[in-house]
Amino acid sequence: MKEKWETYNPNWVVKIAKKQIPERPEIIEALMRCTLGLKQSRAYIYFVDAKNPNQPNSKWQFEENITLEDKKNGTVVLDILKGNKIGGIEFLKFVK
Repeated sequence: MKEKWETYNPNWVVKIAKKQIPERPEIIEALMRCTLGLKQSRAYIYFVDAKNPNQPNSKWQFEENITLEDKKNGTVVLDILKGNKIGGIEFLKFVK
């Protein structure tokens, strides 16, 4: 089955990040660029192709996680990649 990347509106998470991590403007700016996503499940949306993660020539080079709290979505974890790219968002309330 072919992956289907779809338009994504990051405004909700940008708003939360501005309140919870104002000291990380580079992450807020990166979140604003997350306008195309691949929904893996209810629990995870990719913004970067995750094929061969952390391997040479892979777009997915993990750096850190940032956790945010949202009234509607609960705890969300941002996968931050090298170069301050957002790899994806995980919604912990849907993780089984």
